[in-house]
Amino acid sequence: MKKLALEKLLKFTRQFIKYRTLDHLWNALKKLHYADVATLLEHLNSQERKTVIQLFIEREQDDIKLPDIISELKDEVAAEVLSYMDIEKIICIMEKLPSDDASSLISLLDEEMQIEILKRMKKEDSEDIREQLAYPEESAGRIMSTDFLALMEDTSVGDAISAIQLAGEDVEVPFYLYVIDKDERLIGVVSLKQLILTNPKTKLKNIMNTDVYKVDVFTDQEEVASVVANYNLLAIPVVDENDKLVGVVTVDDIIDIIQSEATEDIYKLAGIRQDYHTNLSVLESLKKRVPWLFLSLFTTSVSAFIVGLFKGSIEDFIWLAVFMPIVAAVGGVVGNQTVAIMVREIVIGNLDWKTAKPVLFKQFFVGLGSGIAIGLISGIVSFLVSGFWIFGAIFAIALIINLSFAALFGTLVPLIFKALKLDPALASGMIVTMMTDSIGYLSFLGLASLILPHFLK
Repeated sequence: MKKLALEKLLKFTRQFIKYRTLDHLWNALKKLHYADVATLLEHLNSQERKTVIQLFIEREQDDIKLPDIISELKDEVAAEVLSYMDIEKIICIMEKLPSDDASSLISLLDEEMQIEILKRMKKEDSEDIREQLAYPEESAGRIMSTDFLALMEDTSVGDAISAIQLAGEDVEVPFYLYVIDKDERLIGVVSLKQLILTNPKTKLKNIMNTDVYKVDVFTDQEEVASVVANYNLLAIPVVDENDKLVGVVTVDDIIDIIQSEATEDIYKLAGIRQDYHTNLSVLESLKKRVPWLFLSLFTTSVSAFIVGLFKGSIEDFIWLAVFMPIVAAVGGVVGNQTVAIMVREIVIGNLDWKTAKPVLFKQFFVGLGSGIAIGLISGIVSFLVSGFWIFGAIFAIALIINLSFAALFGTLVPLIFKALKLDPALASGMIVTMMTDSIGYLSFLGLASLILPHFLK
């Protein structure tokens, strides 16, 4: 939804709620697409959100939009919305959703509620959800849909088309038709275009592509997204340890994954938890942000300690105090630029330790080149400002050293985190900033302490 349209929608929604003209509000809401209602709910406060959900619960016939609305919501908002409903309504919604959406939603509830809901759901629905909940979070098994169509290799094209027509909305949109053997193992794939253009009597085994891109149930969702993006797929099959076809992940799920992972990485780089949002209370916001601030306090204390080692030189040469923040700041910018680039390359699967060597050298020379360019200009400016050519030379050399190491650390730290099986975005920015500040102050103040006393007595 465009920003202007959302602002208008928020405005009249709040007015209708304020003046309790709920009939007018319902007439407007029931005409909206479910994705637009979900966007609206995410921008309302808790009380306004509850009012809108109650309207759908009380007035919508057969829960046409409500399940889809809830499946589009962010996890924290969806959990809140489900808390407004009784268990019967939750069960009704779960049974109307695809298994991947239902398992995602039910995982937001407490364990006792999960058990009760699964016990009271239809057997076939609850079994699919139980299976998916057994897989690790953010794995292919957790996000796959089990509502797919697979046919035996001896099925004719004509029968395959009939099967698709009969399945209708009971399966995910069949961008591809998967072909299995008698043991339900995935052996091939046929596109819809192939089906339409092929003689109806032809067997699927004669036209199927046996080189199938697939993932196993334990594959991380980021890797799943990477495979789909790299090979321009609309869906990807998921198999178990015996190569049995158990599910499919479609491109709409991949888009959600990419958006979620990008948000998560951006928040981590900034030292904020992913579940942070502007509707949190002051106390909740503090709980989520203060621990990272303590980590930041520790990392900045290291550079403060280094500065303290050279307080005598700073007292003797006051220009050091004026220019030393610049060395650290520019190094921090280069370091965090490199971290952002490296985290992206690692996340999409383009970089690991095996392929890191040329990248490492390249980033070091980029930092070195940046340091020379910035250092020369900054050195001249500092010479003109301070009146001492040696001061300008020290400033330039310190910038060259710091920017070179900033690029090096910005490359190494995310790779080290990845090697330790930690998220490469996790606190990389803070650690690299600590390193660039420390190297910057150490090189600038250290060189100044060694050289200036001999030139500026």
